[in-house]
Amino acid sequence: MSRPLAHPAAAAVTLAGLLFALADPVRLAIVRELLRSPAGLNCTEARARLGLAMPKSTCSQHYRILRESGLIASERRGTELVSHVRAQVLTERFPGLLESVFGAYERECQPAGRRRASRAAAVG
Repeated sequence: MSRPLAHPAAAAVTLAGLLFALADPVRLAIVRELLRSPAGLNCTEARARLGLAMPKSTCSQHYRILRESGLIASERRGTELVSHVRAQVLTERFPGLLESVFGAYERECQPAGRRRASRAAAVG
């Protein structure tokens, strides 16, 4: 028998908990990939997509922190644990948070030349 998964109720999700979970660059990248994958991803798929060279146990630890913060929900599918972002819950509780955080993250991830060009276009 497998262990039950802890998912906080929507009312128990805190801004501090979300920001703590997103403060780690690996977890931030994992959530971005999960947002791009509506069907969800398991640890192995996320590591492959992100090109992360880390043990599965480390990736599982990141997923646990994301789950306990309320950012993601996980479900067992056979032997896999597939997770997805709790976008609806987060949008209802903290409107605009996901868009703001991941919009800024996408801009931060752009190569420096593209950032300068988009800033110049926005100003001009």
